[in-house]
Amino acid sequence: MASPSSLCLLAALLALISWQAMASDPSPLQDFCVADMHSPDHFFKAAKLDTPRKTNKVRSNITLINVTQIPGLNTFGISIARIDYAPLGQNPPHTHPRATEILTVVEGTLYVGFITSNPNNMLFSKVLNKGDVFMFPQGLIHFQFNPNPHQPAVAIAALSSQNPGAITIANAVFGSKPPISDEVLAKAFQVEKGTIDWLQAQFWENNHY
Repeated sequence: MASPSSLCLLAALLALISWQAMASDPSPLQDFCVADMHSPDHFFKAAKLDTPRKTNKVRSNITLINVTQIPGLNTFGISIARIDYAPLGQNPPHTHPRATEILTVVEGTLYVGFITSNPNNMLFSKVLNKGDVFMFPQGLIHFQFNPNPHQPAVAIAALSSQNPGAITIANAVFGSKPPISDEVLAKAFQVEKGTIDWLQAQFWENNHY
């Protein structure tokens, strides 16, 4: 039978081994890790983010610059986007499953907000003017709306992922392929099935380009 001192030594050794197994290097292991070695320029894109974009049905346009456009972003966990809003345009309620977002208004005015998770579903919102900054936590539903009926607005968003992803709520729920059962959605939203059928028949356009 092992002595108490031997057992203590064994326990300490196991703790040390497990700590080393769980430890991670907080810094990159190399200077960079390009995602596409055949790209013409790993670290540059003439993105023309100073140029206004044409908006769509919801009167907005998101121009995302992520690892697909700049392969050198691979492993760095960042991306950037220009968002154009026509008068009364919006970036509809959506989530980024892999990123926190920080948004800066560079032109116009925006009403923005995000909603916390169940059960409270609290709304945190703010009216932003040029130069103002607002953040949206990862995975939470959020939106931006240009309340001005005469002037466009522009914002620049930075995101904490090389590929943040976007789930536009209405598009996903009412525009899925194949569609979700209208009976399921009617019960979920507590409306008549005819209302769901009408919503599913709409053209749910993507504003991410």
